[in-house]
Amino acid sequence: MTLGLARMVRVEPCDPRDPHAVSVMERLSRVLNAITGDGGTSSFDPADVLVSRALFVVARDEHGAAIGCGAYRPLEGDVAEIKRMYAEHGSGAAILSHLEAAARADGYGAAWLSTRRVNARAVSFYERHGYVEIAPYGRYADRPQSICLGKMLES
Repeated sequence: MTLGLARMVRVEPCDPRDPHAVSVMERLSRVLNAITGDGGTSSFDPADVLVSRALFVVARDEHGAAIGCGAYRPLEGDVAEIKRMYAEHGSGAAILSHLEAAARADGYGAAWLSTRRVNARAVSFYERHGYVEIAPYGRYADRPQSICLGKMLES
């Protein structure tokens, strides 16, 4: 996928325990901690995306450097939960598009996620990509600092 005029982004499946995946998730945690005061690691277990109908991906630039990541895991029924989205250098749309297409191929009809309300950049990004606010679910039900978003995945 091409982003901008010169930047090439390749999104590919990756084991979340791979050193490149770990490194990009550490950058994500530092950014989240600066924005929200919480790195988000308590709501992600790499084992959750090493099961059937789950996926972890890394985005790489034209030189092969890891510049982003994202994942989905089974949540309930035909809902996939998007986790650990992080994008540098404009790679977010490519990562999200890849995750949505793979989730559709895995039989999911919807994607849900949670982020912190204070993370306005993330909320705006997801809204630009068709996500709308949904009722809080699971561990986010009693967390007013969280906003839950969802999107139907068209076939």
